[in-house]
Amino acid sequence: MSTLGKKTVEDIEVKGRNVLVRCDFNVPMKDGVITNDNRIVAALPTIKKLIENGGRVILCSHLGKPKNGPEEKFSLAPVAVRLSELLGKPVVFANDDNVAGENAKAAVAAMQDGDVVLLQNTRFRKEETKNLPEFSKDLADLVGTDGAYVNDAFGSAHRAHCSTAGVTDYIKDTAVGYLMEKEIRYLGNAVNDPVRPFVAILGGAKVADKLNVIENLLNKVDTLIIGGGMAYTFLAAKGCEVGKSLVDLEKVDYCKDMLKKAEEKGVSLLLPVDTTVASAFPDPIDAEIAVEVVDSDKIPADMMGLDIGPKTMELFAGAVKSAKTVVWNGPMGVFEFSNFAEGTLEVCRVVAELADATTVIGGGDSVNAVKRLGFADKMTHISTGGGASLEFLEGKELPGVAAANDK
Repeated sequence: MSTLGKKTVEDIEVKGRNVLVRCDFNVPMKDGVITNDNRIVAALPTIKKLIENGGRVILCSHLGKPKNGPEEKFSLAPVAVRLSELLGKPVVFANDDNVAGENAKAAVAAMQDGDVVLLQNTRFRKEETKNLPEFSKDLADLVGTDGAYVNDAFGSAHRAHCSTAGVTDYIKDTAVGYLMEKEIRYLGNAVNDPVRPFVAILGGAKVADKLNVIENLLNKVDTLIIGGGMAYTFLAAKGCEVGKSLVDLEKVDYCKDMLKKAEEKGVSLLLPVDTTVASAFPDPIDAEIAVEVVDSDKIPADMMGLDIGPKTMELFAGAVKSAKTVVWNGPMGVFEFSNFAEGTLEVCRVVAELADATTVIGGGDSVNAVKRLGFADKMTHISTGGGASLEFLEGKELPGVAAANDK
């Protein structure tokens, strides 16, 4: 169950073989300097395992969204330098604009067991995002007929691209890396085989972003907590006055259906009972602004809800405290503004204090909140893939996972 039956790096023999490894080196950069190397560090266990076992390790990744083919600012050259420092050994950077060109071929031909080569940004090839066979074959040719492929890029596992899925049509020995294995284990077990009570907490701005997640989780959870901007569409569906709060008018009927479905299934669906409101977003971000707390069903016409209130924090905390499995995706308010961060902070605190529960955090904003508020080391698992973790929670099969060989 732990990896949905997929082969991992533990299951393949790599000594003397070329191994293409898809990593997630989509790191933030400023003026050619990496500002956060977390994703590079996260890939190290898989890379080190393959080196130690005598594999000839060929790494590939995308970086950013180059629109016009090769662009210097999206080069993976700085990643090669940082990776070399972290591994304590040379990482040869093959800087071909077409990724699998003469430099890459020469670097791979010169490899000894345990050597590492990093290819140029896979998105420098327009075929990558279209999953066209030309680029998939070029990548596979670097590996050769007796090589292997390892996907360790969960953040891109929901994309059917050449380097995440297409290449496996031409490389027969495929597996997932440690990072991917960990993601599948925690997200998969949390959603498909949870220790109960199972509580899911959903936040963020838009209902539309989480339609399928809500529907899928209502079949699995004991309690579903909804906060953030998306809560106001649910409150509107209940006939509440929500003022100027964010409401997706096209999704009001959907929310009515979900409220009914929760009732039919005996799922406790919790919405905010009080709300921290203001007349507008503060501008600039640290501007003083008048804030008040009102009942969630009576938000004044000239006010908008921007965070959950204290009674809601208490309600949500009470529901979370008895949980044995918690999946959290999306903040409770506009947490970037200190006036509206308290709800997200309180949820963070309560989830972090669960001593014997499995706590899984997914989605960019929740992950940022947890890290920024200093609770990262208190959570069981923090997902590295925002879009991928959402699709996993929707119950979708991810192309990058599906492409790995079964055990």
